[in-house]
Amino acid sequence: MREIVLDTETTGFDPHSGDRIVEIGAVELFNHMPTGETYHQYINPERSMPQEAFQVHGLGDDFLRDKPVFKRIGQAFLDFIGDAKLIIHNAAFDMKFLNAELGWMGLPQIPWEQAIDTLEIARRRFPGSPASLDALCRRFNIDNSSRTLHGALLDSEILAEVYLELIGGRQPDFSLKVVEKAPEPGEDMGNWRPKPRPTPLPSRLTEAEKNAHATFVGGMGDTAIWRKYDA
Repeated sequence: MREIVLDTETTGFDPHSGDRIVEIGAVELFNHMPTGETYHQYINPERSMPQEAFQVHGLGDDFLRDKPVFKRIGQAFLDFIGDAKLIIHNAAFDMKFLNAELGWMGLPQIPWEQAIDTLEIARRRFPGSPASLDALCRRFNIDNSSRTLHGALLDSEILAEVYLELIGGRQPDFSLKVVEKAPEPGEDMGNWRPKPRPTPLPSRLTEAEKNAHATFVGGMGDTAIWRKYDA
């Protein structure tokens, strides 16, 4: 299962009042484990940066002036996320900005049901408690000391850790699956994924061992629980 943990930085609070996205950061998870694949893009908002927003993320006009506008990166962003679930803290905020930018380009909207809101998950799990990203880091003892300013990629990396704690721990789906083929030495691991073995390994039991086991279970009577597994 592929998931994308995502965050944006903007010039303000409302895209329909002229505010724009200035940064997108995203981290890929596969079966709830980070793959190392990320998406990160600064964006020229084609407008000046309000001082209030600058104080949040530190992205000013001079820095963003030579960055691509959204219409230059919109399709590449959609290609990266694909149909993966989007893990977002306060998803309504980021989704309204992303869909506004995509709509102005004439590109497909991201369905609301594609997003998973970690803010809502946190509020359900810890009703009445603070549910900001910083508060959740404190709750789960996640180091966010480098978060002096908001940054989309850094916040996505931190949110990935928070999300895995919210759903039950850093390895909720841990399993001992046998891989079909591991990468060869020097082979690019960027797109490699572990796969279940296509056919089970043959039994290592000998016929004598099987017969001895059957005799042993037979002596335990008709109600022996092992008969269910030998059926």
